[in-house]
Amino acid sequence: MESPYVPLADLYTNYLERRDVQIDSRQVRPGSMFFALQGAADGNRYAAAALEAGAAFVVVDDPGVVVQDDDRYLLVEDSLTALQQLARRHRSNYGMPVLAITGSNGKTTTKELIAAVMAQQYTVHATPGNYNNHIGLPLTILSMPETTEILILEMGANHQGEIAALCAIGQPTHGMITNVGEAHLEGFGGLAGVIKGKGELYDYLAAHGGVAFLNSDEPHLPTMAVGVERVVAYFTSESPSPLVPGMEIGTLAVHPAVRVVFLDEQRALLTATTQLSGQHNLQNVKSAIAIGKYFKVPGVRIVSALRDYQSRNHRSQVLEHRGVSFYWDAYNANPSSVLAALQGFAAGRDPQNSVVILGEMLELGEASAAAHRRVVLRAGQVARTVLLVGPELLAVAREFERPYFEDSRQLAEWFWQQDWSGRQVFVKGSRGNKLERLLE
Repeated sequence: MESPYVPLADLYTNYLERRDVQIDSRQVRPGSMFFALQGAADGNRYAAAALEAGAAFVVVDDPGVVVQDDDRYLLVEDSLTALQQLARRHRSNYGMPVLAITGSNGKTTTKELIAAVMAQQYTVHATPGNYNNHIGLPLTILSMPETTEILILEMGANHQGEIAALCAIGQPTHGMITNVGEAHLEGFGGLAGVIKGKGELYDYLAAHGGVAFLNSDEPHLPTMAVGVERVVAYFTSESPSPLVPGMEIGTLAVHPAVRVVFLDEQRALLTATTQLSGQHNLQNVKSAIAIGKYFKVPGVRIVSALRDYQSRNHRSQVLEHRGVSFYWDAYNANPSSVLAALQGFAAGRDPQNSVVILGEMLELGEASAAAHRRVVLRAGQVARTVLLVGPELLAVAREFERPYFEDSRQLAEWFWQQDWSGRQVFVKGSRGNKLERLLE
């Protein structure tokens, strides 16, 4: 009996005619291929609307929505699996380098820095925003222009096995782990689980002859990379020397801006000054330099890319709003990233003139109470005023008698009734806190 499902080969032929994949019927354009995914709502319910909006095909996994004799309906067993298989098939047709980036902290900033450096020499396609999961990564691959010379894929995970699954789709030839810290502890089951889960990238590279970029200054990473045969190590040096093998990167300053020195392709010393600050951003900058050098981007172009890069999307931004100076780093948060950001903010600032706003950190499981207590203690050393937002911080707010707000709307209403003249305000919290309401 003939299968009612569309073969992957036919699905791919239809994709190649248009190369425009959408998963939101509101984003459909004439000629799009719409994938009906299961999310907060059943995507199959929007297939007809996608066709009305001009979609050339709708990929559905509910036979009940298929209109007979309408060949624009493509029935598959599972729409998400079909999307992932399509992306894997498409990726397999390209032989260019594919760089995968994962880690507990700094993935997106590192990806953007590397993309900026690589774009000085190559046509680069990189994960937009943080499209780094089982849906975003396939969409990134399927939106890749034909002229792409280097593909950069950010990979996020909160459970073991997820990085391995993303590698199977993206098939990286090169990879790096930014660091391993206390992120998604609830899903990974503790730090050992984080190490194992993030290490799945190195495992894939080891099994497929790939190249691992290794920041030797980060704990855990050298041990995790032991099984990888092809390793490119980079590290901090007091004075980079042409006589030393490897990629040395010297640190001139991390505040108020990260400034580094490195050797170019002629073994001449170059200085790069960025618009980023803090020890955590130094690690991101180091990775961008090392990978740029490996792919033979001229040193002067690396310097130019680092100089011009500006952080966006609520990550390590210095901004002013309604006369108040903010150090804004509220895209996401976990204990290690909060402590690193607080260290960066504290340098050269008077605690008496500083304000720290901390939103709750999510997905920490049993470690939540102790982790929140630890970061609030550190915040109290950095600033006289510490404001806490979210239910996970209620207990510690009571313990240390800190102002507490149930959510960011309550915070914003109170915050703008105060006088913050001459104060510098640090903002950090998990994305779910929606701390950007302060800027509305």
